[in-house]
Amino acid sequence: MFPRLRAQGPTVLIPLAWLLVGLAHLDVVTDRTVLVFHVVAAVLIAAFAVLSWDEMETGVLRVWRDILLVGLLLTVGGIVGLLYAPLRIPFLTTTILGWMVVPGVGLYHTGKRVPAGQRAYMAGAVLSVLGGAVYASALFPPAETALLAGIGLALVGQTVGIAQAVRQPDEIDSG
Repeated sequence: MFPRLRAQGPTVLIPLAWLLVGLAHLDVVTDRTVLVFHVVAAVLIAAFAVLSWDEMETGVLRVWRDILLVGLLLTVGGIVGLLYAPLRIPFLTTTILGWMVVPGVGLYHTGKRVPAGQRAYMAGAVLSVLGGAVYASALFPPAETALLAGIGLALVGQTVGIAQAVRQPDEIDSG
């Protein structure tokens, strides 16, 4: 059960995380809900990294192990921003932009190294990084529709990438 959950869990968790970010931007969910999600995400990321550490020693998986570690730092930064009001905007903005761009770089790297599914990985990379660019450009002055568009692009791009990885896990392992 656990290996299957570990392998397929991200296909649910990644879009769920971006959906929550979008709902938070619309003030549909409370700060407490976002904080709880950040804490749960940090625990899951840390557990996944620890339990998969040896399997992610080389190749494409090594890049994703590094992304998990950066992502853990980004997520902890989000927790700090949610708990300490003076750091809220810069830390949460960094968390969101980091989680758009860093996996986008990983998807690009995966697409370069794994021929099977290359289009899906590259499309995911472009959409994820484009989402970050759209989101960043909509920060000053704040433009809610464009912020949500950036979130949507990252959601679609990263979901496409992780779905490809789950469909062909052996290709990732050998990449």
